[in-house]
Amino acid sequence: MTSTKWKPKGGWREKLLDDKDLPKIVRPSAKGRKHWKCETMLIARPRDVDATIRKARKARLITVGQIREFLAREHGADITCPLSTGIFTRIAAEAAEENRKAGKKRITPYWRVVKDDGSLNPKFPGGVRAQTRRLREEGHTISVGKGKKPPKVRDFSGSLVKLA
Repeated sequence: MTSTKWKPKGGWREKLLDDKDLPKIVRPSAKGRKHWKCETMLIARPRDVDATIRKARKARLITVGQIREFLAREHGADITCPLSTGIFTRIAAEAAEENRKAGKKRITPYWRVVKDDGSLNPKFPGGVRAQTRRLREEGHTISVGKGKKPPKVRDFSGSLVKLA
């Protein structure tokens, strides 16, 4: 089980609202443009990632790739930065747990975010065990990973949210 040993000054909810002069569209280095096959890359805001996760209603799933594609399209960029998207997804998850502990009922459903292959995220609060429990409560079937591979949602593609 993953535990959150590090907590940002002011808490995760404050981090979620910290825009840091974002969003912005950048031009990757020549090596980056070749690797990503793009001319422009969006660095989204944490709250943009959070809002996109909220589009996944009960029993629906959303992949990190869908989040990136949706935000790039919304901002007119070729792609969204995978590193910052991963970080901001974690911030959204941790902020949601802070909100839950503060008594809020409607929190960001971060447990509905899966990797592009349907696997679970060990960095979410409570690790894959907590994500598995929540997804099973919503009717999903989880396949246990072999070796060091994380568990996956079985037949996850049929449960993916449709983003406009």
